[in-house]
Amino acid sequence: MVITQIVGISKSRYRIYLDGQFAFILYKGELRQFHIEEDQELSSESYQHIMKQILPKRAKLRSMNLLQSKDYTRKQLEDKLRQGEYPEVCIEEALAYVESYGYIDDQRYARDYIEYHMQNRSRNRIETDLMKKGISKEIVHKSFQELEEIGVKQDEMHLAAELLKKKKYNADTATRQEQQKMYGFLYRKGFRPDIIYRALSLDITSFSV
Repeated sequence: MVITQIVGISKSRYRIYLDGQFAFILYKGELRQFHIEEDQELSSESYQHIMKQILPKRAKLRSMNLLQSKDYTRKQLEDKLRQGEYPEVCIEEALAYVESYGYIDDQRYARDYIEYHMQNRSRNRIETDLMKKGISKEIVHKSFQELEEIGVKQDEMHLAAELLKKKKYNADTATRQEQQKMYGFLYRKGFRPDIIYRALSLDITSFSV
């Protein structure tokens, strides 16, 4: 393999291109360690050492550092490592490592997220948020089920009513325009139409938006 390009991205970090393709990022000291210079050969031994020892270890440490500050789903952590331009094989090794110790667990993440947000977000909104974070619909539904089995349930009707109360909505005096505005407000928060109509104290057959 020929080192075809070395591109500095900071005072100490460099992108290394092998045979015209981006390969990995190394630190300045590692360039000296492996005698990396443009138009020079990179030995198979050096390449294997970088790919199997240096970069996997770095990706694992990066993962652990990220997880110290907050929880991540598998997809979120994968995206973070990809932003760091680690080789895919090193990303997979790092993810497998933190998963093996239970540092990332999508089902646990989903349960915690649901329990925390079920008092201020609709089920649809929570499901959508979790799937945007890379958690499968199957895991989301299973997490809701597990919480319900231990008595942690969401009362969407009560939640919708509380949100309307904060908006000072009064079903007895609300105008058609106010009803439509509150319908849109709850709909954007992910509530189902039947829940919205009940919360607004309206007959679903006589109200359209």
